Amino acid sequence: MTTQEKVAAAPAGWAEHAEDALRRAGHRSSEPRMAVVRMLGRHGCVLTAREIADRLRAEGRDVGVATVYRSLDVLEELGLLHRLDTGEGPSRYEPADPSGEHHHHMICNRCGQVSAFEDPALERSVRRMAKRLAFRVERHDVALRGTCVACLHGRDAAGANRG
Repeated sequence: MTTQEKVAAAPAGWAEHAEDALRRAGHRSSEPRMAVVRMLGRHGCVLTAREIADRLRAEGRDVGVATVYRSLDVLEELGLLHRLDTGEGPSRYEPADPSGEHHHHMICNRCGQVSAFEDPALERSVRRMAKRLAFRVERHDVALRGTCVACLHGRDAAGANRG
């Protein structure tokens, strides 16, 4: 299974985990907030607030972008989401796996495509660096910026999967 296939859905049980964490933190379980949680639970990799609102609207749910942003802020504060700032355009969000499993991203500077990748050698390097520097790494993000294969070959990847 490729990394892209692995991140096509959120970690198993993420939505339930998020609902429990929200309840334990004393946050209301409003229907709009839970709709955002369930949407994120069905999609594993990098959605913008606008994309979440649009997908919810397509399902017949009237959840505005402001409500989505408020929900994302709460979820991020609780450590339930990772935010990816691509440098251009809006931030993207993805569920944080409670187990700590994670992946990194490649961002095309030409078309904006965002692709996930995993690299065990990179993870080993981070652990070695932390040990060498006597530093406890609690979280790390790697975003490689460059040009995707479609753009390298002159094809427009703008319509390609951005997550």
